[in-house]
Amino acid sequence: MPRVFIPKLLTPLTGGVEEVDVAGTTIRQVLADLEARYPGLRDRLCDGDRLRSGLAVAIDGNVASLGLLAKVSPTSEVHFLPAIGGG
Repeated sequence: MPRVFIPKLLTPLTGGVEEVDVAGTTIRQVLADLEARYPGLRDRLCDGDRLRSGLAVAIDGNVASLGLLAKVSPTSEVHFLPAIGGG
């Protein structure tokens, strides 16, 4: 099962849990499992059917460009991070 690392600011919603193994093969499914366990978490990470502006998801150390459609494997590590902009 993919392992999700919960951002520190969101651990109050998880009762202090910082890492959790979840079901899913896409970020959308991962978020659905997280929401079932920790109601309200998805709303903090998503705006409708997209990741919130200013937020990125990294899968196995690589920032995913497909957002909620990004695939994960059973051994993936998933991190939600502030998006880094620049220019």
